[in-house]
Amino acid sequence: MNAAGFINVSSPYYRNWLRFKNNRRGYVSLWIFIILFGLSLFAEVLSNDKPLVVNYNGSFYFPVIKLYPESFFGGDFDTEADYNDPYVRKLLSEGDNWALYPLNPYSYDTINYFTKQPNPAPPSADNLLGTDDHGRDVFARLIYGFRLSVIFALGLTILGIVMGVVAGAIQGYFGGKLDLIAQRFIEIWSSMPELYLLIIFASIFTPSMLLLLLILSLFGWMGLADYVRAEFLRGRNMEYVKAAKAMGVSSRAIMFKHLLPNSMTPVVTFLPFRISGAIIALTSLDFLGLGVPPPTPSLGDLLAQGKDNISAWWLSVFTFIVLVGTLNLLIFIGEALREALDTRRG
Repeated sequence: MNAAGFINVSSPYYRNWLRFKNNRRGYVSLWIFIILFGLSLFAEVLSNDKPLVVNYNGSFYFPVIKLYPESFFGGDFDTEADYNDPYVRKLLSEGDNWALYPLNPYSYDTINYFTKQPNPAPPSADNLLGTDDHGRDVFARLIYGFRLSVIFALGLTILGIVMGVVAGAIQGYFGGKLDLIAQRFIEIWSSMPELYLLIIFASIFTPSMLLLLLILSLFGWMGLADYVRAEFLRGRNMEYVKAAKAMGVSSRAIMFKHLLPNSMTPVVTFLPFRISGAIIALTSLDFLGLGVPPPTPSLGDLLAQGKDNISAWWLSVFTFIVLVGTLNLLIFIGEALREALDTRRG
């Protein structure tokens, strides 16, 4: 968009956007992914075991934000109210009292003590996608697990991009002995057994999102660094770079203000694929028991429960649909980006 507020149709960025938009599969996949992820950010509103709003004796209360004991609503106990308990629900529906519940009245760690079948229970009117072997609602764990996986993948991708871009830029711009030493280091570091290191750290430290993010980010930058290095090796001999050096422009300014914007094509192109790879990595670690600790919602944990409970088909089937659907959306977006940024296209 120019200074007058109109879109510059001759801009290469606008042409790239038009090419991406013309790829209907990638464009629709982008919107579907944005909508699903946006909805998952409000998981506490969509799926929670606490009412969003309670009107009791003419006053409004918000259990989803603040804790209220059962005795506060006329119950017997001073502990937090179980809003799925039929007795508590009756108290909140007497007279002019009312409560507004989420669409799915279960959180990711809510145990349904009132299910009519042994756990894992099949899909029913109470639990739309059934329960796991602990009696927790599968639908709620899928929503929260999807959000956790995408947030983790975005964080890991951002760390990997920053580290990969910086390492590749330094190697490609300066070259020479620095590039040779860095390449030997990358070869040695990439040969490290990542899974064994995860097992060792998991046995020493309590597994957590931060620990997984730190360990995986130490290995996730090398693939991107090779692409950025190649772009900088090609671009450092361009005429505009030589002119900038002759004018006394600092190496830092040349690298990040001139060369980097022209080297972002591989970064943007591989972004969806890196996100999908991070989701697979977290799911695999959770499946092997090396991921996030329970009762953290996890797609890998649901797959592991499906393996342990073969007859509970809903655990594997619904998790598989969510996982494969997410990865397909990201792959379609990545393919559309690759075609949009292809300079050989008109």
